[in-house]
Amino acid sequence: MRVAVIGGSGFIGQHLTAALGSRGDDVIVTSLRDPSVTAAATANCDVVVNIAGEPIAQRWNALVKQRIDYSRTEAPRRMLEQLAKLRRKPGAYVSASAVGYYGPSGNDALTETSPPGNDFLAQVCVRWEHEAERAANLGMRVAIVRTGVALGRDGGALKQMLPPFKAGLGGIIGNGQQWMSWIHIRDLVNIYLRCVDGATGTFNATAPAPVTNAEFTLTLGRVLHRPVFLPVPAFALRMLFGEGASALTTGQRVLPARLQTEAYTFAFPTLEAALADVLS
Repeated sequence: MRVAVIGGSGFIGQHLTAALGSRGDDVIVTSLRDPSVTAAATANCDVVVNIAGEPIAQRWNALVKQRIDYSRTEAPRRMLEQLAKLRRKPGAYVSASAVGYYGPSGNDALTETSPPGNDFLAQVCVRWEHEAERAANLGMRVAIVRTGVALGRDGGALKQMLPPFKAGLGGIIGNGQQWMSWIHIRDLVNIYLRCVDGATGTFNATAPAPVTNAEFTLTLGRVLHRPVFLPVPAFALRMLFGEGASALTTGQRVLPARLQTEAYTFAFPTLEAALADVLS
């Protein structure tokens, strides 16, 4: 199978391209910097996987928010518009999304059928998925992967957390009661492979046991054999990330209902086992 991975040079993309290559797929890595070039590069592929997007973990201002939105909505739309003009098109389009789709949700348990939130990130996710679904108009099978916090040593949120935790300076964020819906990078890649191979529709790519930030912090400290100190105040995060701090101080309790219905077996269903594997 020939698979194009848009955003394949990033953390998740590198793991996915390695897994595709190891099973014998022909992989093309591209980006959305020029949607016309991307469309031409993907036209002769069997499947397109789009996991490109401006990083969320940075200080937000009007320009950053515009880039976050553009990279997930306008850029894919332009690429699909160019793809529509070509005679040969891929058979399937697999798009990333995020559990931010649900917005800050308190303690509610959320599944794929739960409604979207109203905050900035939730509405970006709604538009992101809407653009992905346009691929169906081109005769392509569409799958959407709403990803939680992906755990891997070489990238993502955990890579940023490790230095302070290893120094014994890790702390709970705010009151620590916000939910963290996480997933081991190996399970996330396996879910993407399911979508590449034929799955259709929307999947919550999260482990079946989400935890609060306090639970996550204490578990990470225990696995690293490091103490956990005073909480990181919300105002300090707002100084660093501006409005983007809301992504850290609020959360969602997301459950992988479709995967469980389809009897997917998680390699790492519990946080402690996932962290122990990643940090071994």
